Amino acid sequence: MKTHPNIPDPDGFYHAWVSAHEGLDEAASADLNARLVLLLANQLGDQATLLRCIDAARAAAQDPTP
Repeated sequence: MKTHPNIPDPDGFYHAWVSAHEGLDEAASADLNARLVLLLANQLGDQATLLRCIDAARAAAQDPTP
């Protein structure tokens, strides 16, 4: 699991992600995020890594300190 920055243009990616939410209500925005997660997971395709990412995200949600 990669935990270091690995996106060549993180600001550009973030802008595109935020822009994709413009004009959407909360439910549609949540649906977009869910679809994006599933598409990205499919691109990765490594279930063991995906499960480690789920665990890491859950742990961060429970203890948001860096």
